[in-house]
Amino acid sequence: MTPPQRQRRLPKEQPFPPPAQSGKQKNPERLFVVADPDGGERDADIDLVTLIVARADPPPSATPEQSALLRLCTTPLSVVELSAYLNLPFSMMTVVLTDMLAAGLVTARAPIVRQAVADRSILEAVMHGLQRL
Repeated sequence: MTPPQRQRRLPKEQPFPPPAQSGKQKNPERLFVVADPDGGERDADIDLVTLIVARADPPPSATPEQSALLRLCTTPLSVVELSAYLNLPFSMMTVVLTDMLAAGLVTARAPIVRQAVADRSILEAVMHGLQRL
């Protein structure tokens, strides 16, 4: 008994996709849509390591970005972390956060900076403790 012969399948011609009609494309939102449309005052001093903490729950009028920021900021997070989580550039984060600061939804504070030089007495105590080991 002979096995059945396999026949080669030729690929079918795929028709070209129809041209995209305007208004039906799914383009990502432009960055100016995320920001405040009236272009409010932008004078907050926000840098990459500024810590942001939520002060309130998202109001009904909050944008999706603002709601996501308020949910993320239950504990202090830096602006660069928020930018990475929301996949927004730093410049847009400063615009959105400045609007939220003006509305009183979040607070911003500088990170806690440790002393540049450690106290000499602490270093000597650590050194003596290590020598006793």
